[in-house]
Order: sequence, then C-alpha cells, then structure tokens
Amino acid sequence: MFGLEALDLARIQFAFTISFHILFPAITIGLASYLAVLEGLWLKTHNDTYRDLYHFWSKIFAVNFGMGVVSGLVMAYQFGTNWSRFSDFAGSVTGPLLTYEVLTAFFLEAGFLGVMLFGWNKVGRGLHFFATVMVAIGTLISTFWILASNSWMQTPQGFEIVNGQVIPTDWLAVIFNPSFPYRLMHMATAAFVATAFFVGSSAAWHLLRGKDNPAIRKMLSMAMWMALIVAPIQAVIGDFHGLNTLEHQPAKIAAIEGHWENKGNEATPLILFGWPDMKEEKTKFAVEIPYLGSLILTHSLDKQVPALKEFPPEDRPNSTIVFWSFRIMVGLGMLMIFTGLWSLWLRKRDTLYSSRPFLYLALWMGPSGLIALLAGWFTTEIGRQPWVVYGLMRTADASSNHSFMQMSITLILFVVVYFALFGAGLGYMMRLVRKGPKIDEGKETNDGGPGQKRTPARPFSAADDEHIDADHSLTKEI
Repeated sequence: MFGLEALDLARIQFAFTISFHILFPAITIGLASYLAVLEGLWLKTHNDTYRDLYHFWSKIFAVNFGMGVVSGLVMAYQFGTNWSRFSDFAGSVTGPLLTYEVLTAFFLEAGFLGVMLFGWNKVGRGLHFFATVMVAIGTLISTFWILASNSWMQTPQGFEIVNGQVIPTDWLAVIFNPSFPYRLMHMATAAFVATAFFVGSSAAWHLLRGKDNPAIRKMLSMAMWMALIVAPIQAVIGDFHGLNTLEHQPAKIAAIEGHWENKGNEATPLILFGWPDMKEEKTKFAVEIPYLGSLILTHSLDKQVPALKEFPPEDRPNSTIVFWSFRIMVGLGMLMIFTGLWSLWLRKRDTLYSSRPFLYLALWMGPSGLIALLAGWFTTEIGRQPWVVYGLMRTADASSNHSFMQMSITLILFVVVYFALFGAGLGYMMRLVRKGPKIDEGKETNDGGPGQKRTPARPFSAADDEHIDADHSLTKEI
C-alpha cells in the first residue's frame, strides 16, 4: 500500500506515538518549574495573585502529567515489540539509562507529587514549596536520562561490540557523549519556551474576551519576559548544536541545507527555500544567499559545508523532509523572538495588555513552541537515518520480524485509541484553560466544612461554580 513496507509502518507507528508523547513532557517540564517560581514568589511577596495562578496551573499540570505517563509507557513497550533487534543490540546501554530515569526522576516525582497536588492545606508552606521544587527537579532529571539515551544513539561513545552486542566500557563516556550537552540544553530550553507561549496564549485569550484581572495580567507578563529572554538564548544554543552536528553527523547537516555538491573552492551558499529532490539529486527552485551557508555553519566565509553527493546514496537522510522541518523550527523561533521584542516595546508604552493586534499574535503563537519542538525532533531523528545507532546499526536491521498486515492493524488501532483518549484529555485541559484562574482560590482561611464553600485544589475539580453551589445547597437540606 502506497509503496510502504512493514519497516516503514513500524517507523510511522513509533513516530506517531513519540509525537504525542513528547508534547506532554515538554509542557510538564516547563509548568513544573513555573509552579515552583509562582509558589516561591507567593511565599516571598505574600501577593495572592501568585497563589491563585499556582492553583490554576497545578490542575493543568496534573492532567498533562498523567497523559505524559500513559503515552510514555506505550512508547517504551515498542522497543520490545517493534524494535526487538535494536533492544538486543543496544539494550545494555539504553536499558540501564532508562532504568536510571525510573530510579531517580520517577521515584522523586512520585514521592512529592501527591504532596504538591493535594497537600496545600495539609502540610506547612515550606514543606509544600519543597515538594513543588522536588517535582520540578524530577522533570529535569528525567530529561537528563532520556536525552543521554537518545544522544548516545546519535553519537555513540564508551562501548565495545562483543558477539554482536554493545557492551558499555565507560559509563561516563556513554552518558556524556559528544552531542549530549547541546541536545540536553536545546531540549530543556525548548520546553521552557513552549510553556511560556502556552501560558501567554492562555492569558491573551482571556484578555481578548474582556476578562482582565491581576492574575491574567501576571500570566501574560511572566510569559513574555520568558519569551524575551529565553528565545534568543535558544537560538544561540541551536547554533552550538549545529556546529556539533556538523562535526559528528555531516550528512545530516547536508540534508538540512539541501546542499548537494560543492563547486571548486567556492563558499557554500544558504538555501532559504527550495525543494530537495532525492531522485534527481538536486534542490529545485532554490533561493540562495551566497556565502551565508559557510558563515552560519563554519563561522567563516571560505570553508565549505559537506555536500550530500559526498556520501553514498544509501547513507543519505531524506533531505526533502528535514530541509522543511528545520525551516519550520527556525521560522517559528524567529517569530518567538519577534513576539518577545514586541512585548517589550508595548510594555514600555504601557499597552501590553490592551494592544489587540499583539494579543491576537500571542494567542496564535500558543502552539508555536510545541510545533517547533516537533519539527526539531523530526529533523534530529529523520536526519539520523538510515541509522538507528549512528554508524553502528541501520534502522532496517533493528526492527522486529512483523508482517505488513500486523503493522497495519496495530498502527490503525494506535491512531484510533490515541485520538480518542488523548483528544478527550486535551479537550478537558483546554476547558480548564478557558475557565481561567479564580482570584479567591486556595485561601487557607476557608478550610471547608458544613456550609462552607471552598474550591478544592484537586486536578479534576473542573465543575462549574453553579454545580458547586447546588452541591452545598443539597448538603444543607440533608
């Protein structure tokens, strides 16, 4: 069907599941740190706006965290079901690294998540803040181990191959492989940027609909400060990451640039737009800027960038895909920087919360961080092809021996179940966002009880106020 084989369906299935999964941890990482900042500011300033925002975003965090755990478990099982030969070859490296994640990050999060979500009026303020910080640290530790595992597949180090299996010889070299520091920083920063625009978009939505209060303004203000500071930093990290990739995976860079061949000693131009044709081995309709490719990728005006024709056809990534996925990521990144700068200009003019053109931009930029993150992930993973462990094991040799029919049925089931389950979860989360923060939420002076109205801090307490009033009226009658 469509010229696809069982291997292609296995790759599509893994890409589909990881595309769903990566969105939830990204927001979880950003929101966990955001919640720690909010609670810290509340404890320091005693400004109830920070407390109200904490209660609002903790509910969204809880729903998002749950969906991330479920989608992650499904993805992990695919290593054994669809990629068993990869697991047999490299499991002695990837298995322990993922186990370290469970023993450190998951145990830390599990130990303090309950206190963070349900202990607001049950433990002291200092202990509750400590629990929130521990959860935030746990999400970052999880990122550390996941990126260590994936980065080793990109730039494997610290091993030897015995009887067709990878045997670790230096765990520090395995973990801190050449691409790991750049990819860790790039991914963690992407999570913070994506969360900032998610929060800013939520605030813009409420302001455009006339809901203007201190909590909504604080949401937008903090999000735009984050965008202004972190988006340019992400661009700098991306530049270092690109230089590292050029050193260790030159074929990926050539595919990203749609660069097929060098001419004499001429500097490499930057192809802004075009259509790389893998069969004809050229980029059609190319719009080029002379010298700029060399300047960006080698920081010089005379050095050349490796070209795709320097690599055998069977070792070339699909330039058509990564050429455009990379440009989507970079284009959205430039829009993020522009949004942050515009917010600074409006802030100085005291019109940040009233400029409707800017608020509409902030609203539509809500998913931009997640889209850019996905585009970057596609660039990284598809650009690594045809290798599953770069230079050691090809993707075609890593898959399980499943039939086309088996992979077709499971792929269809995944699509149906994922859209039903996570579609419902995302819909619920968006309903929470639309409700917005309640400025009287979470006060310790009202602990509930007979005749008392208190909005609980449970993540699934999304009932409308009128339903809560009805419940209290029924309690009084009884």
